[in-house]
Amino acid sequence: MLVVPAGPTAHEIPFDVTVQAIVRAEGRRLQMLVRVPLEAMQDFSFPQRPDGYIDVEASETMLRDAVMVWVGDELNVYENDTLLAGQRLVAVQVSEPDDRSFATYEAALARITDQPMSNETDVAFDTGLLDILFEYPIGSADSNFSTNLTLARLGLRTITVLRLVLPDGAVRAFEYTGNAGLIRLDPRWHQAALRFVALGFEHILDGIDHLLFLACLVIPFRRLGPLVAIVTSFTVAHSVTLIASAFNMAPEAPWFPPLVETIIALSIVYMAVENIVGVKLRRRWLITFGFGLVHGFGFSFALRETLQFAGSHLLMSLLSFNVGVELGQLVVLAVLVPALTLAFKHIVPERIGAVLLSALVAHTGWHWMTERGAELALYELQAPTVDFALAVTVLQWTVLAAVIAALIRVMAFVFPQADAPSPDDVSRRAPENPGR
Repeated sequence: MLVVPAGPTAHEIPFDVTVQAIVRAEGRRLQMLVRVPLEAMQDFSFPQRPDGYIDVEASETMLRDAVMVWVGDELNVYENDTLLAGQRLVAVQVSEPDDRSFATYEAALARITDQPMSNETDVAFDTGLLDILFEYPIGSADSNFSTNLTLARLGLRTITVLRLVLPDGAVRAFEYTGNAGLIRLDPRWHQAALRFVALGFEHILDGIDHLLFLACLVIPFRRLGPLVAIVTSFTVAHSVTLIASAFNMAPEAPWFPPLVETIIALSIVYMAVENIVGVKLRRRWLITFGFGLVHGFGFSFALRETLQFAGSHLLMSLLSFNVGVELGQLVVLAVLVPALTLAFKHIVPERIGAVLLSALVAHTGWHWMTERGAELALYELQAPTVDFALAVTVLQWTVLAAVIAALIRVMAFVFPQADAPSPDDVSRRAPENPGR
């Protein structure tokens, strides 16, 4: 063991890896240009020159092998939902870390194909870049293409910047962390709609804070009429701010997300406490509307990275996300309302059960509120700069406030029964003078 020379050791997995990919279909072929850091080529020890740089000319065969092991097998490209076969590795090139040729498709293609691999390029393993050109045979450049690039294993945290060059020369860009699954590069409206319906459905079922808020809404009101008023109020409110946020009307300050998350936790605590002390229907749907506006901003955070996959169907995708959220809410209500009814009928009296459940929810919401409030306190609030951009923002929010006020008026007209006390009112106080 002492005399046998040790073999090459495996390289450590890099922490941050950025992958760039450019896709263009032309004629009967699709080209994919990929740039990855050399250090992501794990388990390969490339020959080095005496000065410590990689011997590029001697490494060409090994570089091609590394490309196929770590990149080629992870590129899944589809034409009209059919996986493309016949992948061909056309060219490989090594670039210095400050090379900017991947800024455009033309410059990147010229960098990879027009210059032979040469030791005139001085690159070290931990800083160099590996540029690759793949080609696929396709039926038509006008087909609907999609990708599923499973490149997350290149690093502990892998960011992929993917660009599609459309036939008219326009560029559609995507940026995501890890493996994003199937990405339709130029989705049709129904494909975008289905994706965002599923996303909304999954989000409401995965969001425990939204589920607890929904539970607080229905604990005291389980009849159809009050449920319709309250759930509609929540739906309309979060739809308004979700759409407003998607059109860049939400503040971009770093303190805004923790502020929203803190208020969402506060909404759970408030609703739970109100269930305990007593609540009337009109006050409930009005308060629900106000908190629903905040929850809409919370929903928008889940869409920030995903909206890029909507293609040219932004509004359709937003509406589809809302549809998915509502479908998820209906599923939750379909389970929750009968469960509460049975529990209050056979296990515990309704008033006691409502108080106990609300107290448990309030306890959880209080812990969330304090934790998120502590995070919010780390940010320093600064006064906005008085300029033209601020004037535009004030105008936008004025219009948004007018829309919200109009919606409240409409809902008050649609649900006139909310003005009167509800038979489901859980505010069952003792008479002031029980002796009379």
